[in-house]
Amino acid sequence: MANNELFEKGLEKRRQVLGSEYLDANFAGADDFMMTFQRAVTELAWGYAWSRPGLDQRTRFILTLGILAGLGRFQELGIYTKAAVSNGVTVDEIKEALIHVTVYCGTPAGRQAFLAAHEALKPSKG
Repeated sequence: MANNELFEKGLEKRRQVLGSEYLDANFAGADDFMMTFQRAVTELAWGYAWSRPGLDQRTRFILTLGILAGLGRFQELGIYTKAAVSNGVTVDEIKEALIHVTVYCGTPAGRQAFLAAHEALKPSKG
């Protein structure tokens, strides 16, 4: 698959998963330098990894939440928590995934993950 095809496929999947508003904001703020990163992420993460047939989207969300929590990427965890719920992952499934993170990655990571997800799950005030 050519890079343009991967980019277009990734753009579609990224928009589906994270929403047009989020994606448009990321692209609007990207100059030529940052578009290099946006293009790489769109092609690799979204056009390749998120678009593969081997796992369903729910499983990919739960894996992503666990990976982000385990790596301590709590801001990203919040973004993906909102997207997971918008795409059918239940709050109970998120709690169970974060309990698993707490056991295998430690209580500091688990606590921060729970705090980030809790903040993301609060109703927006706007």
